[in-house]
Amino acid sequence: MEAIRKTKPVTVPFDLSGRVAIVTGASRGIGRAIAEQFAQAGVKVALSSRKQAALEEVARAIKRAGGEAAAIAAHNGDKEALQSLVESTLSRYGRLDILVNNAATNPHYGAVLDAEDSYWRKTIDVNLMGNVWLSQAAVNAMRQSGGGKIINVASVAGLRPGRFQGIYSMTKAALISLTKTLAAELGPDNIQVNAIAPGLVQTNFAKALWDNADLLEPVLAKTPAGRIGQPKDMAGIALFLASSASDFTTGAVFVLDGGLTATSL
Repeated sequence: MEAIRKTKPVTVPFDLSGRVAIVTGASRGIGRAIAEQFAQAGVKVALSSRKQAALEEVARAIKRAGGEAAAIAAHNGDKEALQSLVESTLSRYGRLDILVNNAATNPHYGAVLDAEDSYWRKTIDVNLMGNVWLSQAAVNAMRQSGGGKIINVASVAGLRPGRFQGIYSMTKAALISLTKTLAAELGPDNIQVNAIAPGLVQTNFAKALWDNADLLEPVLAKTPAGRIGQPKDMAGIALFLASSASDFTTGAVFVLDGGLTATSL
């Protein structure tokens, strides 16, 4: 009788049981969808945004579905608050494996030369420097765990400026550049850094665009998918980038826009 071969157990790359993640901008929209997807895959998620009450609601929903989440409010433009966010996560869960830099703001809609200095400072602090500060704090923890994943939520506006969204677009272009720079610098630490570039997504953040027929219809006409995105459309790629399936993927930018830029760039 032929001997029975012993096989190694199959590794499931999207099972993230035991991993710990911080997701910013997690109270709604793309951040919430990513956090919920992570929790379903076994991740313990530290949810962050400005408002504690909104985060508590998301945490309760995740726990009702069988996941684990903690609500830790922190302003993405406040360096000390972001350092405290990492410390609180480590105190609660003992480690940090995944960081999703999703929080963003866009206070100015109009020509860049007409924008007040305060709009420039706020957008740069939240959309760029906050992600730098949070990455600094997170990387120290990831190194202690032997590696990690950083996922930056950029935008197609970082690839081509959005009309009357110049400051926002510049910060997203800078975030894409930061992604590539960190990928090169952190590769030896087994930390992969990638970016997601959503197109128009039906979130409260982008409501001024998708809730205006004059602005929406031209976008739909140029989008092969024939629709705008939903927050859940962004969650699958985030799960891939957080998992061992992406261990050889770093410095990449994944465009999720229903084909819009493929036909109009």
